Amino acid sequence: METNPVSRVSDSDGQRADVIVEAAGRLFLGSGSARVSMDDLARELGMSKKTIYRHFPDKRSLLAAVLDRQFAAVERTLVAAAEGAEKQSFGVRVQRFLIAAGSELGRIGAPQLATGRGGDAMLRQYVEQRVDAVVYRRLDDLFREGHRQGLLQAPPELLSEITRGALERLLTSRLPHELDWTAADLLRATVDTVLHGAIRPEARGADDEQPRAVIPTARDDDQEVTP
Repeated sequence: METNPVSRVSDSDGQRADVIVEAAGRLFLGSGSARVSMDDLARELGMSKKTIYRHFPDKRSLLAAVLDRQFAAVERTLVAAAEGAEKQSFGVRVQRFLIAAGSELGRIGAPQLATGRGGDAMLRQYVEQRVDAVVYRRLDDLFREGHRQGLLQAPPELLSEITRGALERLLTSRLPHELDWTAADLLRATVDTVLHGAIRPEARGADDEQPRAVIPTARDDDQEVTP
């Protein structure tokens, strides 16, 4: 899915297109594209719909431009998170990547868009493709790297599926509200729990950070348990 701005626009027209995309992002991602009309956007910008359509022939094209900008920002954040944790243990690298990904996807409302907000099948497919390219392929690469280094006890494909499901579920769940935790806190706990049994212990220095999970002690079947 591609945006379709009018060709041969001047520098001032290009700046105007940027202003339109910025305002559309505030409205569409803040309230949901299904509830925001092009009339609403025109009022917000103080310009005519004709001017908007000069740059973007329809709402779908405009929203795609908004998402392109948002996913570029997501990508920059993930790259920065990866670079910032480069010298940390593998578990910390995975944790920081997923916390950054969850925060960014929640910020732009990607899970809601991908699961139907806006009622546009092409838009949903577009969001899914961008999330896969920007987030999940990087996650897959990270798990494969850990597997090559002998740090993972579970197949990287399995860990990718588990972690994807947890990330997507938490971003659309009411659980953060019910537990009075932030989605980022719950995602951190989920990642800790998954990685606790998946990553082999590493030799590490005293200053290294290491994610820790609080996991109930498994029952010893050879030991008698009294009620």
